[in-house]
Amino acid sequence: MSAPATPLRRRMIAGGGALLLLPVVPRLAQAATIVAVRTWPADEYTRVTLEMDTELKAEHFTLDNPHRLVVDIEGVQLSPAINDLVSKIRPNDPYISTVRVGQNRPNVVRLVFDLKQDVAPQVFTLKPIGEYKYRLVLDLYPKVAQDPLMALLKDAENDPLAGILENLAQNSPTEAPIPSVEGQKLPPIAHKRPDDTPPPPPRAAPGTRPDRPILIALDPGHGGEDPGAIGRRGTREKDIVLQIALRLKKLIDAQPNMRAYLTRDRDYFVPLNVRVQKARRVQADLFISIHADAWIKPSARGSSVWALSQHGATSAAARWLAKKENDADLIGGVNLGAHNAQVAKVLLDLSTGAQINDSIRVGTQVLQEIGKINQLHKNRIERAGFAVLKAPDIPSILIETAFISNPQEEQLLRTAAHQQRIAAAVLNGIQDYFSAHPALARRD
Repeated sequence: MSAPATPLRRRMIAGGGALLLLPVVPRLAQAATIVAVRTWPADEYTRVTLEMDTELKAEHFTLDNPHRLVVDIEGVQLSPAINDLVSKIRPNDPYISTVRVGQNRPNVVRLVFDLKQDVAPQVFTLKPIGEYKYRLVLDLYPKVAQDPLMALLKDAENDPLAGILENLAQNSPTEAPIPSVEGQKLPPIAHKRPDDTPPPPPRAAPGTRPDRPILIALDPGHGGEDPGAIGRRGTREKDIVLQIALRLKKLIDAQPNMRAYLTRDRDYFVPLNVRVQKARRVQADLFISIHADAWIKPSARGSSVWALSQHGATSAAARWLAKKENDADLIGGVNLGAHNAQVAKVLLDLSTGAQINDSIRVGTQVLQEIGKINQLHKNRIERAGFAVLKAPDIPSILIETAFISNPQEEQLLRTAAHQQRIAAAVLNGIQDYFSAHPALARRD
């Protein structure tokens, strides 16, 4: 919760220039050290992360006219690292205009973010994990939550299927709420028709396919604070899988009866449950999470395709992999109290037998096609309890494109030609599946 802005606090930050003129108090022996400052701007939200060697306490509040976010960090002194935050704010950041840093009082540093719009800030701390020390995370979300359906429609403005997708938005199901965080307002109805236009046709009856394109939700794994696996040459999984997803989206969108939706289209972190919720919100017919595997031995290699298991993983290695992927929320940094209960429900194991059976079928087709362009780690679908595959009404698979920890496969993953071959193989598998199985487990 944001602390109330008292008159005293308002006076303390009055006059933006005055903030920078406050005297710097000599560094105290007990002061924590800021070891890194990172920013992750995106349309969905902007994240600012301060990494430090000691857990700190922070208080924050917002001010209007103009919009500002004020954050007081206790137990720290001004340093080159924290001052570096000023230079990290990019001109195209959707939410932050500028940031000012000053020593507000002994042992307390104040950050003042001048904002481009009203925000619903989420401020929280994270314990050390992986390569990270303690982190203070500032997530700046828009005051009105963004609707994934609107992103899909915006992407299809000049698409010949725009009218069909617009009808999809008008008939969006209420059981797939818009992902939101504390302090956000939900947007109005996805798309309002002018009063003089006829209502959209009724939704298709159960057991029939609505007259719309097949919608594929593409989920590039990791992102932002979570780099995923890292190869010997420094290749980051989050970058490679985003490039493959973008190539696959382009191929899918070129098909007359298919369209793709990306759960992230840039380098920022998306919680696992929100990835699933986005796919459900756009009523995806298929969910594909794209990854690049890693193992302790560089000799491990090959592509694999995974489906959800409700009754345990198919091997000890499968359990290890599922845990590693599910830990992405801990590494990427989730504010556990921020997401509403409706969104959190998708983490429950609600997947149906029909959904899993369809997942295995489509996964088998995709695996066969990938096997034509790369060695397979195993020649059958593997199964484990991946949180990102738990949409109860969408066939869902996870593709490990190759072992980024294998030097030869890392080199392949870095090339545009191999990324394109992977994307084409996945598309071929998708097309084979929908040709053979036009009836879906998903029913509206």
